[in-house]
Amino acid sequence: MGTYFLLIVLIVIAAVLMVGIVLIQESKGGGLASNFSSYNQIGGVRKTTDFIEKATWSLAAFMVVVSIACAYVAPKNEANVNLIDQVEGSAATSAGNANSLVGSPVQEEAPAAPTPAPEN
Repeated sequence: MGTYFLLIVLIVIAAVLMVGIVLIQESKGGGLASNFSSYNQIGGVRKTTDFIEKATWSLAAFMVVVSIACAYVAPKNEANVNLIDQVEGSAATSAGNANSLVGSPVQEEAPAAPTPAPEN
């Protein structure tokens, strides 16, 4: 189960990094990448865009692989019980509980006797 939680933490970290990278990417109106002009002058605009694009695809692929691994390592139900059997069992239990309410301490009152009509 420790491996499962480790994979969950890795997915959360990758998701947070993905949000940051997507915010940095240049969209139609610019982006946060345009604010890093000093690096753009040294490394060139195209190299920055290539790095961000590769980082995005790499993180996406990492998240897919870790998600598949997480599904494989996920804790499994030890009892081999079918979900339909569980629902039918709980419905039978509920019906049994409803029948046991017949002898409950709450008593219904008898209907009131009709009052005679006033004589004129």
